[in-house]
Amino acid sequence: MRKSKKFALLSTVAIATTVALSACGSGGTESVGQAQDSGAPAKAKVIKVANFFATDHPQNIALREKFKPMVEEGSKGALKVEIYDNNKLGAEKEFYDGVRNGTIEMGISGMSMQSDVEKMAIPEWPFLFKDYEHVKKVLNGPIGDEISGDLESTQGVKPLAWSANGFRMFSSNKTTEKMSDFSGLRVRMPNVPNYLRLGELLGMNVTPMPISEVFTALEQKVVDGQDNPIATLRASGWYEVQTDVLESNHMFSPNIYIINSNFYNNLTPEQQKLIEEASKTAADYEFQLMEKSYDDDKKFLESKGIKFTTPSDEFKEEMIAAMKPLYDEIFQKYPWASEMYDKILAEGK
Repeated sequence: MRKSKKFALLSTVAIATTVALSACGSGGTESVGQAQDSGAPAKAKVIKVANFFATDHPQNIALREKFKPMVEEGSKGALKVEIYDNNKLGAEKEFYDGVRNGTIEMGISGMSMQSDVEKMAIPEWPFLFKDYEHVKKVLNGPIGDEISGDLESTQGVKPLAWSANGFRMFSSNKTTEKMSDFSGLRVRMPNVPNYLRLGELLGMNVTPMPISEVFTALEQKVVDGQDNPIATLRASGWYEVQTDVLESNHMFSPNIYIINSNFYNNLTPEQQKLIEEASKTAADYEFQLMEKSYDDDKKFLESKGIKFTTPSDEFKEEMIAAMKPLYDEIFQKYPWASEMYDKILAEGK
C-alpha cells in the first residue's frame, strides 16, 4: 500500500513537470500580437521584398542599408525583412501579382501595372523630365499622389514611396549619332505600349522581352541593343556584349515601393508608420545613390571599352519631335492627359 501511494505521488510530479516543460517550449511559435502566458518572445512577421534588380544595384543597396535595419530595429524584432533581388521571386509581372494576392508582402515594381491603372504610365512619357530634381518635385508631391492614387482601390496594393530606376539610354553594338542610325536597329524594350511606340517612332525594330532574358539575347545577337539606365547596364553585366551608349535620356523610369493592402492593414499603427518611414528613407537614399553613381558608372563602362555619345542639340530635338504622334494619341485617348502634361512641365521651370 505504501509502495502504491509513493508510485502515484512520483507519477503526479512527473506529469506536472512534463506539462510545464511543454508549455515553456511552445512559446516561440505564436504570431505577433498573440497572447502568451509564458512571456516568451513572439515569432517575427516576415516581410518578403521582391525586385528585379541586380544585388549591387542602388535599389538593393538602399534596401539593405536603410529599409531592413530601420524596420527590424524599429520593430524590436517583431518584423523581419527578407530581400529577394534579381528576379528570385519571378520577373516583374510575377512578383507584382504575388504582392497583389498576398503571397509576397512587398515589392519594388516598375510601371508594369499601367495597363490596368492608366495614370501609372505618366512618369514614363518620353522626354518629360529634365533632371532628377524635376522628377522628385513631381513624384514626391501632389502630382505623384494623384498618379498612384488608384493603386490601392483597384490593385489591392498600397503605394509607399517613389524611387528611381533612372534616365534611360540606348546601348547597342554600334555608334548612334543621328536619326538614320536608328533605322533597322533591333532593340529590346519592355512589353509596354509607350516603350514600343517610342522605338517604332525612332525607326527601330522593337523586340519586347523580360529583363531576365536580355543578356542572352544581346550575346546571341538576337537583338542589337536595349534601353535602360547605365546603372542597370553595369550591374547586369551587359557591357560585356555591347560597345556603345547613346546618352539620350529619352525617358525617366521610376520604381515604386508597394505593399499588400491586407498585410499592411493587419499591422499595428506603429508598424505601419515604421514601414512607411523606412520606405521613404530608403527610396530617398536610392535617389541619391543613382544621381551620384552616374559618373562612376560611366567611368567604369568606359574602362570596359564602352563608347559614350552625347547627342547634338539638333539630334535631341529630332528625337523629341518624333514623339509628337505618341503624345497626340495619348491626349486624344485620355481627357486628363494634356493638363497633366502641362502641370508636369511647369514643375520643371
